[in-house]
Amino acid sequence: MKKTRLNTSHENLGARMIEFFGWEMPVEYSGLIDEHMAVRQRAGLFDVSHMGEILISGKQALDFVQYLTPNNAARLTPGKAQYTALTTPQGTFIDDLLVYCLSLSEYLLVVNAANSDKDHAWILSHQKGFDVHVENKSDEYTQLALQGPRAMDILQPMVKLNLEGLGSFEFNLAKIEGEKVFVSRTGYTGEDGVEIYTLSTQPEKIWNALLDRGKSFGLLPVGLGARDTLRLEANLMLYGNDIDETTTVLEAGLGWLVKFKKGEFLGREVLLKQKEEGIKRKIAGFELVERGIARPHYPVFIKGEKVSEVNSGTFSPYLKKPIGLTYLPLEYTEPGTEFEIGIRDKKVKARVVPTPFYKRGETDSEV
Repeated sequence: MKKTRLNTSHENLGARMIEFFGWEMPVEYSGLIDEHMAVRQRAGLFDVSHMGEILISGKQALDFVQYLTPNNAARLTPGKAQYTALTTPQGTFIDDLLVYCLSLSEYLLVVNAANSDKDHAWILSHQKGFDVHVENKSDEYTQLALQGPRAMDILQPMVKLNLEGLGSFEFNLAKIEGEKVFVSRTGYTGEDGVEIYTLSTQPEKIWNALLDRGKSFGLLPVGLGARDTLRLEANLMLYGNDIDETTTVLEAGLGWLVKFKKGEFLGREVLLKQKEEGIKRKIAGFELVERGIARPHYPVFIKGEKVSEVNSGTFSPYLKKPIGLTYLPLEYTEPGTEFEIGIRDKKVKARVVPTPFYKRGETDSEV
């Protein structure tokens, strides 16, 4: 298994390690619920160095990124990022990703760990005709995520950078413990916070400094287990569960990132036709009406007929109830609509609810 540069640090903290798409990664340290609630109420620190980084550079870097993705990368200026997708000619997902504009001729694509090699090969297969250079830099980067309502209080004294002036999906260069980083106002938890990227060969200096500084704020190291429950509460898609090569961008409820007016991109004609004709199914959030927890791949029934399966499902530590995502026929996606989920040997009632399940700023009394 591959190991991040912080592997020894995780073991020293007593993390429970698992295999995750070829990587040995911490799934939890003190416990999933404690870690989840630390991020919601205080702050959490994640090692997400398994994520992939692919650099596209050259005279036609922007044109190439525009062709590969449905969002409008021409809106990016150096220091800005956007959420987007790598789409197939059918308008489905090779992956979802962040695109960082390092300069007008350099774009860093941050992709999912499970897909970095596949994405790199996909990008290379479409490179012909574009004056660009493509490099898979995944093994060179360490990526940390500092997330939660106290994240900025923890980080601000450690960097010569005005974090208040750093807007959502903006990033800037800084140093932490003398190590060069770029700090990005992004995350995968539904909370405020940053993701920190570094090419340093000593990222444990940054990791340890953040943990030490964060102690008085209640910061905890957080594993992949809570990362998944946090992102689901915030209705953030997970490739392989909620989106893949069988689901289109519009069906996944991500039509807002498709900019048809920008010009040609992979999947444009199919997505435009689907928009004009209307989608027949759509992803929907649900909660269980009866006892049980809906797990991925459990069958979904409408009037006794199986129509799909659960894509993501868990017990929400913050909301204290079972929640999940599934694709339903469009006419059954209105909030309040009831259907059934097969859990073991019985069918359990579920109800469509608005998403995201959790919104930052809501208090315990409001959820």
